[in-house]
Amino acid sequence: MEEREFLFTDKDFVHIKRIVYDYAGIDLNDSKKNLVYNRLAKRIRFLEQESFKEYIDYVEQQGEQEFVHLINAITTNLTFFFRENHHFEYLAETVIPSLVKKNQASRKIRIWSAGCSTGEEPYSIAIVLKENVPAGWDAKVIATDLDSNVVATGQEGVYKIDRLKGMSDARKKRWFMKGTGAREGYAKVKPELQELIQFGQLNLMSDWPIKDSIDVIFCRNVVIYFDKPTQSRLFDRYANLLQPDGHLFVGHSESLYNVCDRFELLGKTIYRKLR
Repeated sequence: MEEREFLFTDKDFVHIKRIVYDYAGIDLNDSKKNLVYNRLAKRIRFLEQESFKEYIDYVEQQGEQEFVHLINAITTNLTFFFRENHHFEYLAETVIPSLVKKNQASRKIRIWSAGCSTGEEPYSIAIVLKENVPAGWDAKVIATDLDSNVVATGQEGVYKIDRLKGMSDARKKRWFMKGTGAREGYAKVKPELQELIQFGQLNLMSDWPIKDSIDVIFCRNVVIYFDKPTQSRLFDRYANLLQPDGHLFVGHSESLYNVCDRFELLGKTIYRKLR
């Protein structure tokens, strides 16, 4: 067995599991022990500490400030533009036309990207809004994530060209500026798209400062980290926030079956609020 740089006992792992669950609702199973070691060893090295116990004591002393670093380290943020494209097609072809009829009086549409990662999802939503909502409407995307680093990336709106794979050339040209010189190989989102999105750091387990009632929620590949009771509470809160008949999009491996009965499945991990 290879010798580890830092002492990491079963007791340390149990302690970290409890901190992560209490703070963020994330349920780490035992198969994640090596991942936790590898991700947090970098942080411990950076802080010039000597063991996981020393790091755990530090986390509990620092509170919120270090909790965020811990969660940032152990969660994975892998995404790209128009991931699970059928969701965006349904948004464009079915949801938006229906909202344009329904919200005629307010001429307002609000979509929440809950767990927005590095921003590809909210920008994909914003592109669909720009392409399908009539001029003069107040259409906005609220984009939140627990990880403050990925929120900052989303706000900046600069991506490696390969993150745009799968997008048509016409869309790339319309909505992105190609980097040159030191920025070669990168693309920046155009300001008119950025204006539609309000980015912010948010822990889904805490209070939500969202005052608008929401028409659509994207919460994809987020609840895979949560146990069933936590998922149930979260989906119930989403139902409370959504407008009547509001839509919820979840990840391809996620389901509300036996978790929340306030939505009906329309197919392909698209749900509509019932009550």
